[in-house]
Amino acid sequence: MTVLSPYGLVIGLVGAYASLMSPYTLLIGLVVAERLAELAVARRNLAWARSKGGIEYGRRHYPWIVLAHTGLLLACPAEVWLLDRPFIPALGWPMLAIVLLAQGLRWSCIATLGRQWNTRVVVVPGMPLVGAGPYRWLRHPNYVAVVAEGVALPLVHTAWLTALAFTLVNGVLLTIRIRVEEAALVG
Repeated sequence: MTVLSPYGLVIGLVGAYASLMSPYTLLIGLVVAERLAELAVARRNLAWARSKGGIEYGRRHYPWIVLAHTGLLLACPAEVWLLDRPFIPALGWPMLAIVLLAQGLRWSCIATLGRQWNTRVVVVPGMPLVGAGPYRWLRHPNYVAVVAEGVALPLVHTAWLTALAFTLVNGVLLTIRIRVEEAALVG
């Protein structure tokens, strides 16, 4: 039976703290901060939309989207720490580039839609569909960013189980979400 000495415990705790402060953990923290900024914008835009008679669609699936995205941000570092996933430069650096490009696309969508952008499906009666920015080329460019980030963020540090699980769950949720959004925009 191995007994952990107080010295061994301190060394273990220092090692655990150092691994928690890894560059990957910092990246996840930055993504969390970005998501919180998104939620602040969404909250402000939701209040504006409601003041203009905005109608929200798809309320039932929204908590599942929040849960999936929260799960992604928790599972990424958890898989790396618990399963000792390595950083493989040939995979990690290109995936980091994709994460950064996805963030750029997401914020381009937010800027293009302005007050009409939201994490919820909210339609303000009488507002025209936006056909500028990335919406000139793609019907749902924000979801392209979500899919790219959901694959790339875990793979920055080879958390392939998280990438796979989130991609499957996100695929189901985006199928529901896009149907709700399309029906709301037409109706």
